Amino acid sequence: GGEEAARRFYGGVLELTEVPKPEPMRARGGLWFQAGPVGVHLGVEDDMRPSAKTHPALVVRGLDDYVARLAAAGCEWRGSDEVPGTRRGHTRDPFGNRIELIEAA
Repeated sequence: GGEEAARRFYGGVLELTEVPKPEPMRARGGLWFQAGPVGVHLGVEDDMRPSAKTHPALVVRGLDDYVARLAAAGCEWRGSDEVPGTRRGHTRDPFGNRIELIEAA
């Protein structure tokens, strides 16, 4: 039942393109998104618990634009200066999954 929230976050805020799941997999629910060679596949899982540490890191151009869209959507953003010379930070999707965004060099 979280498909609309996923569309707003992954499609709207992160601007990933939703792609159709293969027909045999559609009955399971969930959504697939694509950005260039990167695919994000969201599934449906009973009693899902988001991971506190494990997360994808997406390299983006225009990090400030992403941060502005996250703020406008009411999403958490925590910038990080732990990697010298790298602009990056973390947000969470509507399900609590940690997502890292890194400014492309």
